Amino acid sequence: MENASNPLVNRVASSGLITINLEDFFPTEETAVFDLKTYLFKELILKEKDFRAALKTHDWSQYQGKHLAVYCSTDAIVPVWAYMLVAAYATPFALQIFQGDLNQFYANFFDKILATWEASQYEGKRIVIKGCSNKPVPPAAYVGLTQKLQPYAQSIMYGEPCSTVPIFKRPRVPKQK
Repeated sequence: MENASNPLVNRVASSGLITINLEDFFPTEETAVFDLKTYLFKELILKEKDFRAALKTHDWSQYQGKHLAVYCSTDAIVPVWAYMLVAAYATPFALQIFQGDLNQFYANFFDKILATWEASQYEGKRIVIKGCSNKPVPPAAYVGLTQKLQPYAQSIMYGEPCSTVPIFKRPRVPKQK
């Protein structure tokens, strides 16, 4: 039972842990997909004339201000120029165009973000990389963040501040006498 002489103390808040939430890096703009499967004859063959005609009538404005992932969800051999042609049509509208599915897009997106992210601000700090997320943060992003932080952080943990899994801890250097 709590009394005035023994107030409740939030040990997590006073622990000095810094939480990094990869959801904070997630793209704020919408992401759309363009599946080439829809444009294949019997989901196997791309017929150039039909493909070009279909792309001319496609509503490209639906990708305005969005990231666009272009891929083929069926196991067909798709010529490289087909992706290039989609990119040529979508470029005036889409923020960026990525060749690959949505999961590959997110992995690539986080790679780009982490490549420019400055981790030295966490020199000597105890870091918790937030675990549960409501957005599809790829495992590759957690790997990349760990690599960026390891040269600087005192420790890296995964999860929530009240329940973490230790990932890395810098060995203590003995004091010289």
